Amino acid sequence: MAMKFVISTQELIYLVSKCLNIVGLKTISPILSNILIEAAHDELSVTTTDLTVGIRCFADAKILVEGATTLPARKLAQLLKELTAANLEFSTSANEVTEILADSSRFKMNGMNREEFPSLPEFKDAFHFTVEQPLLREMLYCTSFAVSREDNRYTLTGVNLSIANRIATFSGTDGKRLAKSHMEVDIDPAFQGSFIIPLKAVDEIQKNLMDEGSATVYLMKDKIAVEAGQTTLITKLLSGEYPDIERIIPQNVEFSISLHREELMTLLRQIALFTSDTNSVRFTFTHGTLQLNANTAEVGEGKVSMPVNYHGDKLEIAFNPGFFLDILRHSKGESITLGVTDGYNPGRITEENSTAIFVLMPMRLNEE
Repeated sequence: MAMKFVISTQELIYLVSKCLNIVGLKTISPILSNILIEAAHDELSVTTTDLTVGIRCFADAKILVEGATTLPARKLAQLLKELTAANLEFSTSANEVTEILADSSRFKMNGMNREEFPSLPEFKDAFHFTVEQPLLREMLYCTSFAVSREDNRYTLTGVNLSIANRIATFSGTDGKRLAKSHMEVDIDPAFQGSFIIPLKAVDEIQKNLMDEGSATVYLMKDKIAVEAGQTTLITKLLSGEYPDIERIIPQNVEFSISLHREELMTLLRQIALFTSDTNSVRFTFTHGTLQLNANTAEVGEGKVSMPVNYHGDKLEIAFNPGFFLDILRHSKGESITLGVTDGYNPGRITEENSTAIFVLMPMRLNEE
């Protein structure tokens, strides 16, 4: 017998579900559709990989015979969801057939030898730092939404993590908007580097970070790994040079205007109904007032307004309402500060008690 163990059904469902997102619907090799199951030292580990991103999760189990096999990931996940037994017994034969006992039910699932499954890279000797899981999740959350979804902008399809002088800076941009945040890390002061993390890996890291506890981030030349609790995710990095985003961020703005976040979100959702995919919302600032205006031939016209602390001459600038709403959703304060100079230069959005900086490129002001 190659392997035998007993585990809680819910525990195994939890493990498999955490790894399932890595398994693609179309794979270049049949083994990549499988999940690697390893039983050793009273612990069960499950692993999946698509050769770019790999994830391994651990749980306690009653190991009767140590060993390993691989099983079809999606079929196993579907079967587990239908089982009502509290515990499951798995036993794998030498010819990679795994028998699953669930109370009076009995199933046999054909697997593949673990030797065919790609090994995850080692990373324990890499440079690393430890961070609280909620903080790391916040860094990724408030920057990943701005990442490009267009494959032709390859280096922009990931979140860039740059480290210098013990400051870890996270950035995401698609050329029309930019999000950046930073935190201090305990790492060798001489260490510096830039790491472009693929968006798929960023999404999976966020899903696996909890509301408490710490995570360890391991940094290698072409890979990065995040170890949090009983889960380890490792990913290849995107190759190429990330653009210098600092030159895009307005350092000095003529007007800094405080805006109530929830009120602005409500008005933007209303006015966005009167735009098309190519149209924008006109922001008109006059003494004490912001008016939002959109006008399209297909829908009609909308005008809304809110009080603001603006006391300069009339100022007009146009923004994509969807992009602005994304920034507001990924902020968390009661108010945000919009820094603008004129209708042709980028807007800078910040909030108190946050290192996050958002930049939004203006759109062409259409004649009313």
